[in-house]
Amino acid sequence: MDAREPRHDLYPSLEPDASGMLRVDATHQIYWETSGNPDGVPVLFVHGGPGAGTNPGHRRFFDPAHYRIILFDQRGAGRSKPYAEVKDNTTAHIISDMEALRRHLAVEEWLLFGGSWGSTLAIAYGIAHPERTLGFILRGIFLGRRRELDWFLGGIQTIYPEAWAAFVEFIPENEQSELLAAYHRRLLSTNAAVHGPAAQAWNRFEQDCSTHQHTPRSGDPSNGYAALALARIEAHYFINHMFLDEDELLENLHRISHLPARLIQGRYDMVCPMITAHSLAQAWPTSELVVIADAGHSAMEPGTRAALVEAMEDFKIRIG
Repeated sequence: MDAREPRHDLYPSLEPDASGMLRVDATHQIYWETSGNPDGVPVLFVHGGPGAGTNPGHRRFFDPAHYRIILFDQRGAGRSKPYAEVKDNTTAHIISDMEALRRHLAVEEWLLFGGSWGSTLAIAYGIAHPERTLGFILRGIFLGRRRELDWFLGGIQTIYPEAWAAFVEFIPENEQSELLAAYHRRLLSTNAAVHGPAAQAWNRFEQDCSTHQHTPRSGDPSNGYAALALARIEAHYFINHMFLDEDELLENLHRISHLPARLIQGRYDMVCPMITAHSLAQAWPTSELVVIADAGHSAMEPGTRAALVEAMEDFKIRIG
């Protein structure tokens, strides 16, 4: 179905009522926070990247009078420690962390709200723990398959040739045939003079392809503290095929096919093209696919933002 005109926008800013660090193994501690109604319906915000981390704006998709809003930074991301660490950082580890956080916060069941890589991880968690999952609100669908990675690393040049050319030309010509491996080596370097510029080039490429109506940047958001975690952890996951077997999520979808799901997809999403959302909707007949006619990949484009808030309003009725 095509999305209706937006009926909702973000809720006002709010502060956490609790936050902390949860040690999940000998290496990693993950940051978590809660806000909203402590007795409300729990909803877990699953951020993208991998490695992007959360920010205060992510609390604003949810009615704080109705939902217990839970944010966490995945291993190596955001405020989790150690920063930008890829050791023992896999899909299975993060699913285990989510379950540890659920127990730590004494949550019986929760809604999963995730976009891009967050949609992948939400589905993977649901498959592992369907009895703890109330439903899904997913955006910019990504299933971690080889064809999706190949699109991002090459096919996207058919739409964004100038951004892709800059991404490739950062790497010396004799390494360009193995582009991901070349970036991976640089991003894992301990030398800031090596990993810093590589992270900027990686993130600039992704940012330049993420919105339907692209506008020039003010400043350079590809630089700064968060840049290394996003680029390094993404490259780590990409080179390891997201630590998922090909079609693993689709093949196990029967474990969650009884649960409600709203899939929100920008028609012109060039980072996670719509064919993936369409494939997921076809395999998940009880899901609802909402197509935003004038949006790309970013959750903050007006139509997508409104559809996400509207989905959370609708889920008040669907699950109470």
